Amino acid sequence: MPTVQGDTRRSILDTAQRIMARKGFSAVGINEVLTAAGVPKGSFYHFFGSKDAFGEAMIRAYFTDYLADMDRILAEPGQTSAERLTHYWQNWRETQSIDECQGKCLAVKLGAEVSDLSEAMRLALKEGTTAIVERLERTISAGVEDGSLTIDASARDTAQALYDMWLGASVMVKIHRDIGPLDTTMTVTRQLLHL
Repeated sequence: MPTVQGDTRRSILDTAQRIMARKGFSAVGINEVLTAAGVPKGSFYHFFGSKDAFGEAMIRAYFTDYLADMDRILAEPGQTSAERLTHYWQNWRETQSIDECQGKCLAVKLGAEVSDLSEAMRLALKEGTTAIVERLERTISAGVEDGSLTIDASARDTAQALYDMWLGASVMVKIHRDIGPLDTTMTVTRQLLHL
């Protein structure tokens, strides 16, 4: 059972994810997050030593939740590996709306920004994105084994290329204010997996 302190810490992190997914890391002050979370200012330094430590904790919490959702999608019973991957990409498309992603696109929003600001945040992003690629690689390998997809490169290279492509398309959606890049990426994904 979560503690009051654990609930408060999580509330701060969840609130920050929602705000920073819209505004970025540097544009958001701690007071804005604490006010939105309904938490007194003194509480922040009880949980986090600095804004960078807070940013690292937020990124790690984001990936913990993201990977749990991904694991759930990629383990759905009664589906082939190709169907599970397709569901994952469809979920990606649905959560990467043009104007509001409700904290679901934190890696897209903060990736380039915080990688230049903080080594700890960069490493948290690297660990999180590497874990995503590893899950994609395992599912692609399983798809080759169950015959639901075929690939022309290694499972690792295919997984990395697909993740890079989807991440880039998500950035292009923000630039163009149009969901089209994700639709194009879905088409290319199907081609790469021979679906």
